[in-house]
Amino acid sequence: MRSIFEYLDYRDPLKDAFEERKASMPFYGYRMMAETLGLDTSYIFRLLQKDTHLPARCQSRAISFLGLSGRSSEYFTLMVAYARERNSKARKEILDKAMALRDVARHQLLDGEVAYFQDWWIVALRSMLEIVDGKVVPKELASRLNPPISEEDVTRAFALLQGLGLVKRASSNRLALSDTHLTVGTGIEKVQAVRHYQRQILALAAESLDRFSPERRDVSVITLAVDAEKALLIKEMLRECRRQIQKCVEEVPHPDRVMQMAMAFFPVCEAKDKV
Repeated sequence: MRSIFEYLDYRDPLKDAFEERKASMPFYGYRMMAETLGLDTSYIFRLLQKDTHLPARCQSRAISFLGLSGRSSEYFTLMVAYARERNSKARKEILDKAMALRDVARHQLLDGEVAYFQDWWIVALRSMLEIVDGKVVPKELASRLNPPISEEDVTRAFALLQGLGLVKRASSNRLALSDTHLTVGTGIEKVQAVRHYQRQILALAAESLDRFSPERRDVSVITLAVDAEKALLIKEMLRECRRQIQKCVEEVPHPDRVMQMAMAFFPVCEAKDKV
């Protein structure tokens, strides 16, 4: 089934989930789904045909049926409210709240595209296209990076980016991003490439303590004693923070700098059952 955030009508994921179960379990039918949601069989049929709405008392069961939690659960709840609301102003407010929960659109890198992560400046140069209006002048770009790199590195980087299709030729011989945001996905080769890149970025983060004054950077650390539940919660909070930052960046009309963010959350003392 598609991500819940790709749906606008909350009944569509319910129908897709029903079809998936039926495909894997031929005996699965409206009666079984009705029992799960606490409804009668005829009501389920009308619900999936979009002839009626999900009763409020059944909403939590539907969320469980779809396997939703956190932000995805909140999105589903808003979509139910959106479908039931009749006031146009209220509908717009609900839809705006729901859209704010969506992830930014991302292009998933293919196996052959992981060369993107071989050097930290390849990623940085791709972002720099947005602040130089797509004009690639190797000498200027090489000197503006901190730490600086060679002009040859700039030339090789853009040759790679074009070869991978991550930047494209635009008007006036300028370059533009093919997609604003990227994601990696799974696979051993991808994981190794990302870890290689992460090590480079964390090294740059450490060097930034001496390279930049506190006014130009923000580096902070905190040590916490937590349990497994709170550790998972903090990881989810960090994921949400990254998502919110990406959404915020999309609203920047004229960027003038490239900033690097590195988040790290790891154990320095394991729980006894992990030792």
